[in-house]
Formats: sequence, C-alpha cells, structure tokens
Amino acid sequence: MRCRRLGKTGEMVSEIGFGGEWLERHAMEESVALMKYAHSLGVNIVDCWMPDPKSRDIIGEAIGEDRAGWLVQGHIGSTYQKGQYTRTRDIQQCRIAFEDLLTRLKTDYIDLGMIHYVDRMDDWETVSRPGPYLDYVMELKAKGQIRHVGLSTHNPVIARMAAESGLVEMLLFSVNPAFDLLPPTDQIENYFADRYAEELRGTDPVRAEMYSVCEKTDVGITCMKPFAGGRLFDGKRSPFGIPLTAVQCIHYALTRPGVASVLCGYDTMEQIDAAVAYETASDSEKDYAGTLVHAPRHSFAGEACTYCGHCRPCPAGIDIAMVNKLYDLAVMQEEVPASLKQHYLALEHFAGECVGCGGCESRCPFGVKVAERMKRTAGLFGR
Repeated sequence: MRCRRLGKTGEMVSEIGFGGEWLERHAMEESVALMKYAHSLGVNIVDCWMPDPKSRDIIGEAIGEDRAGWLVQGHIGSTYQKGQYTRTRDIQQCRIAFEDLLTRLKTDYIDLGMIHYVDRMDDWETVSRPGPYLDYVMELKAKGQIRHVGLSTHNPVIARMAAESGLVEMLLFSVNPAFDLLPPTDQIENYFADRYAEELRGTDPVRAEMYSVCEKTDVGITCMKPFAGGRLFDGKRSPFGIPLTAVQCIHYALTRPGVASVLCGYDTMEQIDAAVAYETASDSEKDYAGTLVHAPRHSFAGEACTYCGHCRPCPAGIDIAMVNKLYDLAVMQEEVPASLKQHYLALEHFAGECVGCGGCESRCPFGVKVAERMKRTAGLFGR
C-alpha cells in the first residue's frame, strides 16, 4: 500500500482509506473483521463521522490492538440525540459526543479532529470565528485530544476559504468526476439529481481552483463519496451515461491536486479487494480519461489538463502532467512562490526541453495544446 503525506499535518496516510458509514449495517463481529482485513492490506485511515454507539464501538474494537497504526478522523459536531444523528454547534452536545467518541474508540486522542459538515456560509462564519464552538476545538487541540484540525464540506467555496484561512491543516471533501461537473451549492441533494444540466462540461472552474488552492497552501484532502454513492458504477444512473470502475474512480480522485487518500465505504471483503486493487492496477485499468472523453453525456473533451498521464511517454523525459499541475498552480498567483519554483526546479526535466514533436498531443484525450503550455511554463519558471 502506497502512502501519501496529508498536507501540513505531515501524517502519512494510505492511498486507500476506510469510510466507516456502512459499518452499522452488519453484526459487530463482521464489521470488526472487515476493518481488520483492510488494515492487513495496508489501510491506515478511517473516518468516523457517525455518532451512533454501534459504529463507534465497532471502530474501537477494530483499532484497539493497533491504535498507533490507525489515523482516525473524528468529527466535532456530529451528535446522537434521541436515537438519531444531529449536527450541532451546541457546545454541551458537542462535548458529550466527543467524549463518547474517545470512550467508545478506547483512546485518549483523535488524530484528525474534524470541524463537522460545513456547507453553508453562515455556518462557516460560526465555526471559523472566535466563539464557543471554535474555542472548544482549540481547547481539544491544546490538550492533545485532537492532534490536527480539519474540516469536512461538500462545498468548494467553503473548502477554499478554509484552506486559505490557516485554521485547518486538512479537508474531507467529496471528490469524483460527477460532482466535479457541478457549480458550488450548499444543498448536497443537488449532487444526486437524476439528471445534470446538459451544458455541463468538464471540471467546474470553482472546483478546479479550490484543488489548486489546497495544493498551494499545503492543505491535504481526504476524499469522501468517490463513487457518487455507487452511481458511477451504473451507466443508467451515471451522469456520463457509461459505468466507471472502482479503480478508475479512485485514480480520478488521487490525481486531483492535494488529494492524499480516498475513503471508500465497504460492505464486504470483496469490495475492499476491489479498491485495494488500485495499488497493482495497470495504466489501462486506471484510465478514467479514455472513458470520460467518449462518454455520451457531459464529456470532459476540450478541457484543461486533468493530469491523467495519457501524454506519456515524452521523448525528452518531461513529466508533462506534473509540469502542467505546477504551471496551473503558479498562474493563480501574481508572483510564482519560491517554494513552487523550487519544486519545479527539482524535476529531472523541464518544460523548456520540449521539442514540440506533438506525440503527447496526439495521445491527449482532452485535446490539450501541450506544446503551447510547455512554452508558457518555460517562460514562467525560466527553464
């Protein structure tokens, strides 16, 4: 299992993670076995947004033998009241729920303390300004009961503001090609509409910029909803009119700037195997681009670089996808940051070495004018 650095947290997270939402569907011993099986394959991060006792007990039992080997995302504001999930900023309820989380997980700390589910601007104002809720989060951080502060959201505007605020070290964000089509919304139901507007094409620019901001500010992303609730596996329900595989969806998420881990939900060991198969998958098995570009609906054709890697191999040895990613990050700013230029200069080959052969362009499924971008990149970075 490959691991990636989760932004400024410095934590090394497995590329394939464990979304715990479905654990309560099964008997406790079955779900504990499921988590332990995933861990045996190298999965080391689990998200526990769920406030119900059963889900928390399962995770506590599963990680108890190797607590240090797991990174836990625990949410502040996800509470269990009158037998049901309730999102709240009420400090008394937040405190009760968080203390219950520690108790049921049999631990005295949570690795990633998540400001829970912020999709609306008024809620962002509440959680990001000094006040009872933020004071409580900072209290937990000061006590070492959370080691890093994160935030979960489905709204790219909120995600960008959080990344730029300096408040959080990482984000939990919904990442998949279907959601990336859509403009910002604070209504999650819109993501699961039966039909998307016909004019939607490629990644929404607000989302693309959000990913770039996260990479620029070193705010790592863990990814939720990578399969769009399973819709991307079904050609009749997918907004593209064709099915994608788990490996293709995971590769799409992991090629977005800033994304470190994809947290999938599992019912069976076979589903874990299907996700972990990403680690040994061939380039052709990972290829989401070749599928999306020929989709009957909502094609990504004609869009900017999606860093899919179809341009390889370059006769000059240029890592075209990485060069394009660094260029996209650089042009967002008035001046190229020294750290970004240093990253570019650490590459083995530079954009200025492009010979303009056009091989990459003939292979690019999205029609990106690679040679032109290489010239602009060389001018920007000086090589």
